[in-house]
Amino acid sequence: MQLSFDFFVEGSPPLPAHNEPLDLLSYDVYAVMFSGGKDSQALYLKLREEGVPNERIELWHHDIDGREGSTLMDWPCTRAYCRAFAKAFKVSVYFSWREGGFEREMLRDETDTAPVRFELPGGTVGRAGGASGKLGTRRRFPQQSGNLASRWCSSALKIDVAAAAIRNQPRLQGKRVLVLTGERGEESAARACYAFFEPHRTDLRQSEKLARHVDHLRLIQNWTEAEVWAIIERWRVNPHPCYRLGWGRCSCAGCIFGDPAQWASLRAVNAPQFDQIATYEAAFGTTISRKRISVVEAADIGTPYPSITASLVAEALDEAWDGPIILPDGVPWTLPAGAFGDSTGPT
Repeated sequence: MQLSFDFFVEGSPPLPAHNEPLDLLSYDVYAVMFSGGKDSQALYLKLREEGVPNERIELWHHDIDGREGSTLMDWPCTRAYCRAFAKAFKVSVYFSWREGGFEREMLRDETDTAPVRFELPGGTVGRAGGASGKLGTRRRFPQQSGNLASRWCSSALKIDVAAAAIRNQPRLQGKRVLVLTGERGEESAARACYAFFEPHRTDLRQSEKLARHVDHLRLIQNWTEAEVWAIIERWRVNPHPCYRLGWGRCSCAGCIFGDPAQWASLRAVNAPQFDQIATYEAAFGTTISRKRISVVEAADIGTPYPSITASLVAEALDEAWDGPIILPDGVPWTLPAGAFGDSTGPT
């Protein structure tokens, strides 16, 4: 099956030069980069609607805070929510992370970038990197920039982690792998210009020793947010608690792109997490915001989301979250409070 022209809309970027057309059903492994948010859910659900066998799909979730005890940036419920989603849809899920997570990477002081860990089929955990000898210092939060060198959280904790996991799994050699990510052109002019379909950065289809065919597809790049919520409604998926609290994006709870309302809301929802971020920002002497306003100052001028309730806060902060993923019959599906809100994020 070749990808239907229905995927393309007027004004969308053309497909780049590629050795072969996109046959959506031709891959052995479909690696969906899965945050637990609306766009990554739409990726998975669209694959199902297009007839991709569920047993070939894998959800890959990057633990932003790692597994060593840091609680600086992520939603406490996210890991359990992603596991529950995978269980509800009977699809494999694999977690990966950089040792020490966001906090260790941020605190680098003439040290190497930490190794990457990644779960493997059978329950084992692989390890790669961390021995390059290239010492570096950060001692500041990622900056609000489209440049991944300045906004290092995306590259160091997501993009590079996924690449390391692909390169270091022999099970993927000799396979056709499709990596799917959920960038949408509606979110920014830069994302609208990303290639819709291209060889992935880990592709080695020309290699004689390590043949690995890896493509990268931004399957919902041309979708509107309305289309994203529509497919989630069709499958009756219970959105991540952050959307129901009022957040427009399911990224880090303390996302560096947060506006005053988000910082005020985080302080109301999880004051200890907010205080950790504020303390680091003060210690570094460099604000996250390019407007040189601290997170405390931002929170002081912001208003918490009116949709915040004690029960939703309890859900979002529960590391053992066990709510429903597919809503039971008789329970109406409703748009969460954060839908079509201020989805501040990278350009």
